[in-house]
Amino acid sequence: MRGPYYFVIVGPEDNPLFELSYGSPTKSQDQKLDFRYLNQFIAHAALDMIEENMWSSSSTYLKIVDKFNDWLVSAFVTPSGLRFIFMHEENSEDHIRAFFQEVYEAYVRLSMNPFFVENTKITSGFFLKKVQQLARKHFG
Repeated sequence: MRGPYYFVIVGPEDNPLFELSYGSPTKSQDQKLDFRYLNQFIAHAALDMIEENMWSSSSTYLKIVDKFNDWLVSAFVTPSGLRFIFMHEENSEDHIRAFFQEVYEAYVRLSMNPFFVENTKITSGFFLKKVQQLARKHFG
């Protein structure tokens, strides 16, 4: 699966903890900032759909929960209430499910660090590199 995508981890209080985007279609700094804000807006708007779907499903992977123009919004909910939101243009459920599971494993490893503070912005360079590596592995 190629093309632009946006991944965000949202905490139980609806606060963004981690963001990763790839392939913004614009060139200028202002346009890239607008693209980032649009992604954040779409992800935040999808939280209601995620909330609705998570109570009707016993699975942590909620598949596609929303659609905005050409963007599909897939979600994964952890037992601790974190929401992983992945926005993409192409539907590849197997890759997305595997990506979510592997990012969750990386998050669990990160959270086992005694200096990690839960529900705060993730600033770990190791975690960023791991998520980038997983994104390249699953989405090209």
